[in-house]
Amino acid sequence: MRPAGVPILDLDYGRDLVMTAVIFGFAAFVWAGWAQERPPGHVGWRVVFAALGVVGLALAGFGIPTAVRNWETATALASGSPALLWYIIVFWIEVATIIAIAVIFARTKRTHLMAPAVLIIVGVHFVPLAFVFAQPIIMLAAVLITLAGVAAILLPREVAAASFWCGMLAAPILVALGVVALTAGSVALGSP
Repeated sequence: MRPAGVPILDLDYGRDLVMTAVIFGFAAFVWAGWAQERPPGHVGWRVVFAALGVVGLALAGFGIPTAVRNWETATALASGSPALLWYIIVFWIEVATIIAIAVIFARTKRTHLMAPAVLIIVGVHFVPLAFVFAQPIIMLAAVLITLAGVAAILLPREVAAASFWCGMLAAPILVALGVVALTAGSVALGSP
């Protein structure tokens, strides 16, 4: 069921939306942390990333109890379902690809490309997951996160590390979409 005027959400699986928010919150925390590898010299950037990291953790912190309280509600990842199998396959392809890319970039001394490559892989992996979970908001995340990874490659490395640009672009996207997912999922589950 999609609420009127909100085409990026399907409220049939409220728990999945809440867990999406938890994952996005943790991911925002990670990207905000990696962004501190070599930010521009001003200390203000570290404060910005610390705040994004704290907000990401808070998002996860609010979402986990809601998900646990509603664990027995409907989910796209029902045991034995094709969706669960596809989720596992996509997850392990993502992990294997990230490991392979990290090894290749380390051996070829192109580690400056590692953060953008990981971000692009994360973004692309959301494409099939949007179908697995039947959640258009995940497709929106796929597009925005992938574009953030591509932009991080193109933005000037002499100003800041590519990981800075990845975190600067991805963490706010993940936080914003996570807040939407948590709010909608909580409403769908009837949780405060």
